[in-house]
Amino acid sequence: MKLIKKFSYLMILFALVFSISSCGDDEEPTNPPVDDPKTIVDLALETDDLSSLVAALEKADLVNTLNGNGEFTVFAPTNDAFAAFLSANGFASLDDVPTSTLTQVLLNHVVSGTKKSTDLSTGYEATLATREDAPINMYINTASGVTINNMSNVTAADVEGSNGVVHIVDAVIGLPNIVTFATADNTFSSLVAALTRGDLGPDYVSILSDDTVPYTVFAPTNAAFDALIASLGFSSLADVPADVLTVVLNYHVVPGANVRSADLVDGQSVETFQGENITIDLNGGAGIIDATGMKTNIVSVDVQATNGVIHAIDKVILPQEALDIINPTIAGVVVRDPNFSNLRDALIKAELVDVLNGDTEFTVFAPTNDAFAAFLSANGFASLDEVPTDVLTQVLLNHVVTGVAQSGDLTTGYIKTNAQESTTENFIDMYVDLSNGVTLNGQSNVTAADVSARNGVIHVVDAVIGLPSVVTFATTNEAFTTLVAALTRGDHSTDFVAALSATGPFTVFAPTNDAFGALLQELGANELGDIDINTLDAVLKYHVVAGANVLSTMLTDDMDVATLGGANFRIDLDNGPEIIDNNDRRSSIMVTDVQAANGVIHVIDTVILP
Repeated sequence: MKLIKKFSYLMILFALVFSISSCGDDEEPTNPPVDDPKTIVDLALETDDLSSLVAALEKADLVNTLNGNGEFTVFAPTNDAFAAFLSANGFASLDDVPTSTLTQVLLNHVVSGTKKSTDLSTGYEATLATREDAPINMYINTASGVTINNMSNVTAADVEGSNGVVHIVDAVIGLPNIVTFATADNTFSSLVAALTRGDLGPDYVSILSDDTVPYTVFAPTNAAFDALIASLGFSSLADVPADVLTVVLNYHVVPGANVRSADLVDGQSVETFQGENITIDLNGGAGIIDATGMKTNIVSVDVQATNGVIHAIDKVILPQEALDIINPTIAGVVVRDPNFSNLRDALIKAELVDVLNGDTEFTVFAPTNDAFAAFLSANGFASLDEVPTDVLTQVLLNHVVTGVAQSGDLTTGYIKTNAQESTTENFIDMYVDLSNGVTLNGQSNVTAADVSARNGVIHVVDAVIGLPSVVTFATTNEAFTTLVAALTRGDHSTDFVAALSATGPFTVFAPTNDAFGALLQELGANELGDIDINTLDAVLKYHVVAGANVLSTMLTDDMDVATLGGANFRIDLDNGPEIIDNNDRRSSIMVTDVQAANGVIHVIDTVILP
């Protein structure tokens, strides 16, 4: 019979060719008939292995949908796939499947638009299935072939129809819950490892597979978990104590609500499964403020499952309960201690929390709330909000020293802070005085020392350490008491304290007490009061360079330096560094680059004379 059909087809084809070739030159050739285009349903009807799919579509009244004008991509389960689905779910036949359930399952195989295999990439697609009018997602993994929701594989791709394309799959793609996506998406493998750790109390897999309760899950990525593990000083997730991990995981789940991104409101406080609240922050992009006060970014939104929605986040958020358990960083200590709430708010405003939360080790002199209140009042600020951010940043960095300096490591002298002078970006110094406890820049005292943190140490202080001027260092260092006495002599026509407390910058070559003692002896004077005030005024101005923050590295041999008084002196690097004044007297520069906010001090051993 088949041979007869084939012979008939050949005879028809031969007759058609003969009739075309016998036409006259002015006759148009006749086009062969074209088959009507086949819809996705037509393709399924013509495929014996998709008869169960056709029957299911007919029961769910979806034939017209897939025969319509819209374009679709259908992942079509085979008959064996449907048989396995029915058996696994306890159905004897398609007739036993509730129509509403079957409809959603079938729509979960359909994506709007035509997506051929070359158009597919690893990630989420919205299906035609819905949960409270929100499209349920499908996770496609193209790492090895095409796998959907980690349960169904494409076995034959790109069967094209007039209104889309069909990909044959080997399993029915069941409606996904939150656990489905967490386990299918490798971005969340660390989260899955955490949720399934055997020593935790809650059975998170059962909880988050429950279809009777909607959940909103803020799901940290693998990179977020890696950062948490590193910040806690652990080598792996297995090292995190069970009680810590439990409260942290609970803090990422909001029960009883399917909160999509469009439902988020700036400033919204949301209670978590753990019991503490998180705050939604939409400024500069959607994010979450946790107990640390830091913002965690929501990097992917609205992965919709049947029992809730997942939003991916770039950090593991931490409740206060966890911060109280784990070994905190300096930032963690500040955040959890109510005595430092003003310091915490200041660090957040200045965006320095991450600095003190990192791996670099610091010593921080931490002002109490009362210290901040006094600082604000003294400077005419009603609140931290009124302090310019750039000023606040430098003031805070003026309390931070790189490296760990326990109280026993401190000595009287200068140490570099992380604050910077504006013209040279040289790090500003802090003068530590151990003559009576620990006093900093003559204005702040350590009241509690050696509060350990994972990345350094905290010393509690009773006053905010303001940015120092050159006058600050002159008045706090006992080596300059005679210089201060000279600067503050009451009969000066120049107010040196006011002048050298101004913005500057200034470079001050500061003679020691011994240098002034030698000068008095040289002049045959018993005390500073014996020196004519005009002479003393000219001498003091000769030690100041106005308008420049001259570091020792900027000095060159034979350099002429113009001073505040108008006279110059010369630098000699061959024997020094030394200063040669107008009288060819030499003064050695013993200490260089004591950096203030408005200038720099170099200590010299001889008073120079114009």
